Amino acid sequence: MCAQQDYGDPTFVPTVKVGRVLIGGDSVQYVEMSPVYVSPPPTFKNKRQQQAYVRLVRNVKKVLPIAKEVRQILIETAEYLETIPTKKEKDEHMKRVEEAIVKEYKPRMKKLTFAQGKLLIKLVDRECNSTAYEAMKAFIGPVRSGMWQAFAWMFGASLKKGYHPEGVDKLTERVVLMVESGQL
Repeated sequence: MCAQQDYGDPTFVPTVKVGRVLIGGDSVQYVEMSPVYVSPPPTFKNKRQQQAYVRLVRNVKKVLPIAKEVRQILIETAEYLETIPTKKEKDEHMKRVEEAIVKEYKPRMKKLTFAQGKLLIKLVDRECNSTAYEAMKAFIGPVRSGMWQAFAWMFGASLKKGYHPEGVDKLTERVVLMVESGQL
């Protein structure tokens, strides 16, 4: 039985696109498909590993949309900052953006578990090609981003944590790709 796909979900990527192209006066229809990932089903040594995998899938489904939203916010903010002429106006704008982000995302972040928070930090690195700390440092400066890093450190996390899809995060990458393609 397939799970219902939410088409408004930012992690959803359509799997089929049908189009038509004109070639030499003839209309030719084509089908473009997103990648389909085929891999052997995961094998587990024990029930605990199986539960950890199920938990990873659930956590990825919960935090991947947030990581994609972070990416979009960073892109839009960077583009808008380029249009602002003075440093003072840029700083004022960034303070307003930071306040708006805290206001919107603080309730959502409070609902995340510790494991989901750490996964979110890694997925932000995956989506943005820079760690959460580097992204914050670029926008709000080293002092305020250092404050947020210290806050994360007090709870046993690090905004400097990277994402390694070929190493320790190999299973996470597999789950992310399957979620993005609508297979999970």
